[in-house]
Amino acid sequence: MAALPYVTSPGNIDRALTGIKQAAVPERVSQDFVKTILKIPGGSGDQMTSFLKKVGFTNADGSPTDLYKKFRNPAQSGASVAAAIRAAYAPLYLRNEFMHELSDEALVGLVTEETGQAHDSGPVKLVCACIKHLKSFADFSQSSETAYSGPLSATTHETPTQPLVESPISPQSFGLNLGYTINLNLPATSDSEVFNAIFKSLKEHLLRSSDA
Repeated sequence: MAALPYVTSPGNIDRALTGIKQAAVPERVSQDFVKTILKIPGGSGDQMTSFLKKVGFTNADGSPTDLYKKFRNPAQSGASVAAAIRAAYAPLYLRNEFMHELSDEALVGLVTEETGQAHDSGPVKLVCACIKHLKSFADFSQSSETAYSGPLSATTHETPTQPLVESPISPQSFGLNLGYTINLNLPATSDSEVFNAIFKSLKEHLLRSSDA
């Protein structure tokens, strides 16, 4: 059973994300930053600090991630939240790749299956509520385009096969540009002098460099 991230006051997700857009990027998203700058005090602020890590907005040391910074960019804001949802609630996507398209009732059923909790339990309700608040900031159509726009495979762009054209042989590049096919009918003899005479004659009359 997966431990899906949630906070006990899901409405604070809206406050946190709105505050992140308005505030300058800090060196660390600490509890002081969440409570003072994002204005989520007390235990709710502590939960939100942890929640931002679980959804990929901050690193383990609290430093803002690229996802955090992209969220502040209006052109990439919706896609970054969609990516955060896909990562933080990945077990739900394993059960249904269109989890974000489910109705409230269907989502409750999916979370119930994954967590093993009762459908009307507090954790199930809170997980569903947190997903719903995150979805209000997300743009899944934009995310699907950017998430899978990686390098194209080698089979995507095929180079048309060109016929092989042999380059003509240049006489200046080679000493010999003619080929010979020689069929020898050697006499049935064991006299080596006969063979020596035959190959000597071939060398002198057919393989002379002056003929090249």
